[in-house]
Amino acid sequence: MSLFRIEEIRRMSEKERNEELESLTKELLRERGIIATGGSPDNPGRVGEIRRTIARIKTVQREEQRGAAMAGRGTRR
Repeated sequence: MSLFRIEEIRRMSEKERNEELESLTKELLRERGIIATGGSPDNPGRVGEIRRTIARIKTVQREEQRGAAMAGRGTRR
């Protein structure tokens, strides 16, 4: 599983972003399960990296939602 920079996420299609978000969420759940059962993860910093990547994907999704909403509003004052 690779982690993405914001520019890479913006170049993805909506479908690709949703698939990556689902995949990263499952991976985060698995990593947290290992920690909760008392195990030690292979890479302890991975949890933080996954969380940040999920946040980046959600940020881009929100920007696109707001952009579409703002485009439909027009310039009425």
